[in-house]
Amino acid sequence: MIPTLVSADWLKTNLHDVVVLDASSHLPTAGRNPHEEFLAAHIPGAQRFDIDRIADPDSQLPHMAPSPDDFAVHMRALGISNDDHVVMYDDSDVKSAARGWWMMRLFGHTGVSILDGGLAAWKAAGGGFDSGPAAERQAGDFAARPAAGVGVVNMATLQADIASGTARQILDARAAARFAGAAPEPRKGLRAGHIPGSRNLPFSDLLNEDGTYRDAGSVRDLFAASGIDPDAPVVTSCGSGVTACVLAVGLHILGNEAVSVYDGSWTEWGASDAPVQTGAAE
Repeated sequence: MIPTLVSADWLKTNLHDVVVLDASSHLPTAGRNPHEEFLAAHIPGAQRFDIDRIADPDSQLPHMAPSPDDFAVHMRALGISNDDHVVMYDDSDVKSAARGWWMMRLFGHTGVSILDGGLAAWKAAGGGFDSGPAAERQAGDFAARPAAGVGVVNMATLQADIASGTARQILDARAAARFAGAAPEPRKGLRAGHIPGSRNLPFSDLLNEDGTYRDAGSVRDLFAASGIDPDAPVVTSCGSGVTACVLAVGLHILGNEAVSVYDGSWTEWGASDAPVQTGAAE
């Protein structure tokens, strides 16, 4: 059984038996460059999993999920095969390793874990670092397969489900002020507020101060307190489909395999003429 989360100490012991991918990504307002940071320091042997490049090239929205064939091409180029155990990590405030984990499972790869606590945990555990470009790897034979315990929802489907009253529970991972429409969005041109009927659980609530995930009991309580049944189907959303995946990871830890991410998230909804609510969740 491949664990959802692995510790830095576990990774130190098993580093040569896994494929490590750096999935770091930052908000446009962060002023950080994940590629330069990777070149400066990365876990030995790590490859760069760029969510902005491993994405739908025809979409105007940021890092939308690619086609299965395109994803497979990227994975083979990273030296990944279907029987590999992949460990995702990040050094990001938005915990983008969760996005990498979700993408792997979206295309059928169950052998994927997240380094709990990310690069900071690796450093705290005394892990070593490499610098410069990623080491070359032999091409893999990855082939995309049906999604494994996760899904993806587009705007048209979500709108239709809301209109018909058949929508799953919708949970927004943005900070409470952004959800309420009381704080500006980091991307320009977006209205403030949230999808009508959605609930709010800021993704950061699922994490301890050191960036590791909270225990399963605490995570379950957080979902319940937000008005979400953690055992029922859920659609998660956020700003651009990244931190929504943190919520998906939390639900997966609880055994929920009926979680879909609204990939366009608020970047798409907030720029459209679809209905918007403001204030706290009703």
